[in-house]
Amino acid sequence: MSTALAARDRGALTGTHKYLSFTLQGEVYAMGIEQVKEIIEFRPITLVPMMPAFMRGVINLRGTVVPVIDLSRRFGGGPSVVGRRTCVVILELPADEASEVGPQVIGVIVDAVNAVLDIAAGAIEPPPSFGTGIRPDFLQGMGKVKERFVLILNVHKALSLEELKELRNAPTHEALT
Repeated sequence: MSTALAARDRGALTGTHKYLSFTLQGEVYAMGIEQVKEIIEFRPITLVPMMPAFMRGVINLRGTVVPVIDLSRRFGGGPSVVGRRTCVVILELPADEASEVGPQVIGVIVDAVNAVLDIAAGAIEPPPSFGTGIRPDFLQGMGKVKERFVLILNVHKALSLEELKELRNAPTHEALT
């Protein structure tokens, strides 16, 4: 893992950084804006057989095939229910050092996008080891915004390309129906 990624994973950030906040299953999360390529309205997704249940399928984004992850399922919850404000956040994840391919474009389904937040590094607490409903390593920290906390995702862990590849043997869509 590169030094820059290791520092980011530990939350060793200084100054104020921008985060995209979004709602998922009634909880407010945020992710660093630097990975966000664009936000699109939810659209029909093509199911791909034999994929883990959290892989919702793929979409055609201006001629490019983009895999779409149901973030609710990735976190161990039920499938996202598509509503009026449901969006697909398109992310560009940098390649891992061991990867032979370049950056990966991936979409994640969220219930709603809220706002871009400025959160000072000093306002970010370490993630709790329990009680969040998702794996602790999926969190970079908890950012204090006004009088509330926002769960800040560690996108590199929650959407780890290496781990996603290893999960090919997870229950598939067909096994869940």
